Amino acid sequence: MLPRVSAIIPCHDAEATVARALASVQAQTLDDWEAIVIDDASRDGTEKAVAPFLSDPRIRYIRQPRNEGAGPARNAGLDLARGRWVAFLDADDEWHPPKLARQTAFLEAERAQIGATAYARRHGGTGRDLHFGLPRRIRYRDFLKTNVMGFSTVMIDRAWLGAQRMPQLRRRQDFAFLIALLRAGGVAVGLNEVLCTYHHGHASLSSAKGRAARDTWALYRDHLGLSGAEAAWYFGHYALRGAMRHKAPGLARRLGVLHRPDDAPDD
Repeated sequence: MLPRVSAIIPCHDAEATVARALASVQAQTLDDWEAIVIDDASRDGTEKAVAPFLSDPRIRYIRQPRNEGAGPARNAGLDLARGRWVAFLDADDEWHPPKLARQTAFLEAERAQIGATAYARRHGGTGRDLHFGLPRRIRYRDFLKTNVMGFSTVMIDRAWLGAQRMPQLRRRQDFAFLIALLRAGGVAVGLNEVLCTYHHGHASLSSAKGRAARDTWALYRDHLGLSGAEAAWYFGHYALRGAMRHKAPGLARRLGVLHRPDDAPDD
């Protein structure tokens, strides 16, 4: 019997967090899944942290011979996946128990090939959760303006995906991958319920934002081959929406830039 969902979990030096991620998979109310842990040549105790979970026959552990980044690690997982649906979970994030059950039912009811859910972002310094929603329909041109799909919430129809894989980019490969799928005609839908928690540490937020901006510009110009004018148009939307999400969330919601999850409390 093939599993209904294949969970792909790339990890690198994730000794401190991978057990939490795997425990969240085991806690799913839908138990018809397999989890494929792709260790991207970790140098810490990631393998030891995963070992206790391997008594569960649904969990497999594969160690890459060298560190190549999240994209190749996820592609290795896609090559091994057997489920009707493939779902992605980063090793420092966690799913809420009903995530797989609710999302597979939603995708099948909507006859969609790609889906994502709302999520919470938890900052290690404050312990406070910020909630991020998404629209019910996710369209290619709108998606170019801002990535509304948290990758640890994404689920894809494996039969529709076929041989399509993540591009060979060190960063922003998840955004580029989803853009390619939407451009190829994939129907993407958003389940506006918080079903995943992202955990963020104490890294410099301004530094991370600056790097993300540079990587996004390179994605538009170099990877997608947009003209300077097109790249500037979409990057302008990306920068403005990003600023509004963090500095003026109320205005962003009124303008449709930021969606509040259906089940989230007021910020």
